[in-house]
Amino acid sequence: MVHRSMSSVFNIYCDESCHLEHDGLHVMVLGAVWCPLDKAHEIAVQLREIKARHGLAKGFEIKWTKVSPAKQAFYTEVLDYFLDEPELHFRALVIADKSRLDHAAHDQDHDTWYYKMYFNMLKTLLGPHERYRIYLDVKDTRSAEKVRKLHEVLCNDMYDFDKKIITSVQTVRSHEVEQIQLADLLIGAVGYANRGLETNSAKVALVKRMQERSGYSLKRTTLLREDKVNIFRWEGREVQT
Repeated sequence: MVHRSMSSVFNIYCDESCHLEHDGLHVMVLGAVWCPLDKAHEIAVQLREIKARHGLAKGFEIKWTKVSPAKQAFYTEVLDYFLDEPELHFRALVIADKSRLDHAAHDQDHDTWYYKMYFNMLKTLLGPHERYRIYLDVKDTRSAEKVRKLHEVLCNDMYDFDKKIITSVQTVRSHEVEQIQLADLLIGAVGYANRGLETNSAKVALVKRMQERSGYSLKRTTLLREDKVNIFRWEGREVQT
């Protein structure tokens, strides 16, 4: 992945949608927003200022589930800020139909597969000459174990046994971290597009704007080196390159 910044340290903020095995929802999305460490505070301030311009408290949590016609102008400005800020980047891995998974055939359980998918989503963002701090939204009481396992898997793949490249993987609370909230919004848009939903006019408008401004349908895999809106649609092959 091409990084535009001269920074050697990057923050990667991860979130996920419909990741549970038996939630009755077929499309699953894992995603990450990333930016240089030295821009992280400025970006968070800018997002809080957008909230203020729309009469929202700085503690208001940006979430795809909150997108409504009444807040369409606010969410459009948030989306445009992401698209216009050259130091912000997004990658999503889309699992088209997780109901078709056959874990037994691959001698794995859902959790093992989940780590494989997180690894596939993150691996193209990582390079050997930079350092990364990865943040995950707290989802459940097993978050600590998930974090430890993911850090181990990522470091092993990069021969980063001293954890000098991926210096940390930790959970945060999404309402306290604007970039996690932004990841939630972008993942939501990608998921909505891939589910073919049209029940919420504001969500439809946001998806259309993201499609038009990015130049991508959000439903197909982009070029691997696309570093603004990077989409990887996983169709069931176990090994990805």
